[in-house]
Amino acid sequence: MSHTTPLVVVGNPGNRRVGAFRTAAHAAGLRVRVLPWRKLAAGEDVALPGGATVRIDSPGEDSEVDRLLRGAGRPLDHGEISGGAAWYAGLRAALGRLTDAARRAGATLLNDPADIAVLFDKRAGHRRLAAAGVAQPAILDTAPGDWAQLRTALSDAGWARVFVKPVHGSSASGVLALHAHGRRTQAVTSVELTDDGRLFNSLRVRTYRTEREVASIVDRLAPDGLLVQRWFPKAGLHGRVVDLRVLVIAGEPGHLVVRSSDGPLTNLHLGNRRGDPAAVRAAFGPRRWAAALADCVRAARCFTGSLHVGVDLMIGSDWRRHAVAEVNAFGDLLPTVCDAAGRDSYAAQLHAIRTGRFAAWRTTAAMGRSA
Repeated sequence: MSHTTPLVVVGNPGNRRVGAFRTAAHAAGLRVRVLPWRKLAAGEDVALPGGATVRIDSPGEDSEVDRLLRGAGRPLDHGEISGGAAWYAGLRAALGRLTDAARRAGATLLNDPADIAVLFDKRAGHRRLAAAGVAQPAILDTAPGDWAQLRTALSDAGWARVFVKPVHGSSASGVLALHAHGRRTQAVTSVELTDDGRLFNSLRVRTYRTEREVASIVDRLAPDGLLVQRWFPKAGLHGRVVDLRVLVIAGEPGHLVVRSSDGPLTNLHLGNRRGDPAAVRAAFGPRRWAAALADCVRAARCFTGSLHVGVDLMIGSDWRRHAVAEVNAFGDLLPTVCDAAGRDSYAAQLHAIRTGRFAAWRTTAAMGRSA
């Protein structure tokens, strides 16, 4: 990509993600044009500059984009969790329109829309990683249609503790850390259950301890699809649970964040803290650390049409095992985190494009698939 190549970001104007990428591009002497997600989500005809390089950023944090992607249906209040399957269908349709526009313009997409579609379908993503031999927690083979089916499936599998995740969700929205054994039912989640039975995404983690409440949440979430993942006991450090977000850019895991929590949900936006990567690396040991990062690269290799992916990496409570919880299409918002060369996540992506490393990554992967 030269200074004269048009650089386009599909994103929400004014969003912090778009702003951070534009700052990195400006520092590299590049100008960025923003194609608003609202246009794609609304089904408008869009045109790209000939030969453009196009980055697809997250459609999140914009209520109008969310509404447009969901299409017709009951209007949702701010933060309400509902209609995930409709949102996903709208996302795929919008990505299809972008793919057509890129083909007409001879543009290069830095994120493969087909990869994004898989990454926003947690069951499809799990299958792809499993086929590549990536270490993951087991999942239930069949998605439960309601709470009763979930209880039966857990009993049949002999699982008492699981994570229940909306199959098309992100950012811990709708996720439950569930303990269901005998008469005991408990769910730790950021979901707020209102008196009328609706669910809302919240920044406050809470614990539901009655089966009636947990059943109500699961029954609301299940129609849009669930992934049920066996509990993987995570490592603790200084009295807190830790896991990692590892950003893999063109095959290199150069940026990572340790997420430290006093509970099972480690997402930083829920009020959790960053931990010390050096301390985690020392506790895990160099051989196991290298093996875990190699699995992150193996996971990224499942999505080689994409310049970057964010891998959620869990280290076992015995400090001997690791597992990939999931892979994120838009996992590169890592403020103040730099690689060994001092580049933030966005500058590092631009460097990988301009030096040809991304092109080499895609070519190598294509050769591997054809071998």
